[in-house]
Amino acid sequence: MEESDSEKKMEKENLGPRMDPPIGEPEGSLGWVLPNTAMKKKVLLMGKSGSGKTSMRSIIFANYIARDTRRLGATILDRLHSLQINSSLSTYSLVDSVGNTKTFDVEHSHVRFLGNLVLNLWDCGGQDTFMENYFTSQRDNIFRNVEVLIYVFDVESRELEKDMHYYQSCLEAILQNSPDAKIFCLVHKMDLVQEDQRDLIFKEREEDLRRLSRPLECSCFRTSIWDETLYKAWSSIVYQLIPNVQQLEMNLRNFAEIIEADEVLLFERATFLVISHYQCKEQRDAHRFEKISNIIKQFKLSCSKLAASFQSMEVRNSNFAAFIDIFTSNTYVMVVMSDPSIPSAATLINIRNARKHFEKLERVDGPKQCLLMC
Repeated sequence: MEESDSEKKMEKENLGPRMDPPIGEPEGSLGWVLPNTAMKKKVLLMGKSGSGKTSMRSIIFANYIARDTRRLGATILDRLHSLQINSSLSTYSLVDSVGNTKTFDVEHSHVRFLGNLVLNLWDCGGQDTFMENYFTSQRDNIFRNVEVLIYVFDVESRELEKDMHYYQSCLEAILQNSPDAKIFCLVHKMDLVQEDQRDLIFKEREEDLRRLSRPLECSCFRTSIWDETLYKAWSSIVYQLIPNVQQLEMNLRNFAEIIEADEVLLFERATFLVISHYQCKEQRDAHRFEKISNIIKQFKLSCSKLAASFQSMEVRNSNFAAFIDIFTSNTYVMVVMSDPSIPSAATLINIRNARKHFEKLERVDGPKQCLLMC
């Protein structure tokens, strides 16, 4: 299954396969519409200016690597001027004298995810003026129909009290306009904290945030753009948005048992976030999913820079064989096998034969079927 020319072009430009209207054309305008069957879910990305929101979003959804986020503001302006950007910008972003990216007002992006699911991502600028406007004149527009609020805290912020005040204001607006929204707090830039202090500092912040969030519940993650923690957090967030995830997991388990795999992972194709997995044998590394996501996404990006498209990979040693291959139109699969008597060709055939079934599962309105053991 080869990627289309348009997908290759978008990956080459670091844009990712997003579904955004051209600049100046609002959603629903002539020439650009979302499919009627699309299930759109509004995601708010909020936090004080310089907390790292735009950098993490660009790594997850726009194929940036961590070191390239230092030039992110200039890159956004370049794309805006050349009309190559695929997201709808209310204004723009700039980089300040110390390298922090400043997002002004709100940038809207539509990210296609697993068939009919579309994430309507609102990256809200964190300057004081804009934050105050969000809670007053723009309150209903910003906080209405929100599925997920992601609030990013800079762990080294010198204005922690103000950060917490804005967070509480967000919660009040959410409680009024979208009381069923899921709340996630990312304590970001943890790489700047001494390693022996990270657990303690994160635990203290987590306790404070859980207390401030009541009566709402929040899930907290510590993150950094320089390691796998960013992928772990966003995989957990996206997992909450997948409408048929239990059906998907049940079928993935059946698939793993049928082909006698040690472990099977399902990655979203554009972001390489882990969206489902099943393991038959205990594994030692608790962070292996996020590490694989990070490594493969960077390798995939390297391929695109050479005008090549990543399709599949096989890694084998004396203890196991791992196969990463295109699975459905929106996913990659990773299958780990330790039985030396099962040839590679048999595993690849099994992956190919399961594709059509999992394609059906991705359709939100599709039939609820189960992959039966035979």
